[in-house]
Amino acid sequence: MRRMEYSRHESKSERLDRNWSELLQELRVTQTGSQILTGFLLTIAFQPRFSDLDAYQVTLYMSLVFVAIGTTAVGLAPVSLHRRLFRSGEKDRVVEWADRLVKATLVGVAIVLAGTLSLVVDIVLGRTAGIIAAIACVAVVVILWFALPGHRGQRGE
Repeated sequence: MRRMEYSRHESKSERLDRNWSELLQELRVTQTGSQILTGFLLTIAFQPRFSDLDAYQVTLYMSLVFVAIGTTAVGLAPVSLHRRLFRSGEKDRVVEWADRLVKATLVGVAIVLAGTLSLVVDIVLGRTAGIIAAIACVAVVVILWFALPGHRGQRGE
């Protein structure tokens, strides 16, 4: 069904302000989540059982650490971008790039979520269960983050 069109009757500047404000709210959630996951991952190496990990688990762990650190950096980038371009009259550029960076952060968070679940399940239940858990996590993320928002229902919502 056709999506309903509506207008907020706002100027370009008002729209950019609203978009930036909405992006900030999203960033608060994604930054906190990625930082908590990163912190959790960084503590694992200092646990006594870390030396018991096999080569696959260590490789997965190190990959997750790098992705988590990168995701945290990308998630913080919109703040730096805003600081650099504050009062420069380039809010449209700030909003456009922040939108891209938030999307990249979400991809990184999804990878770290699935990978962390895989690592924990691999350690506790075994390799096959860890891989299945990662696949299930990716499926849930795809459904909740992409398919559900893309589905507009029968009333065009």
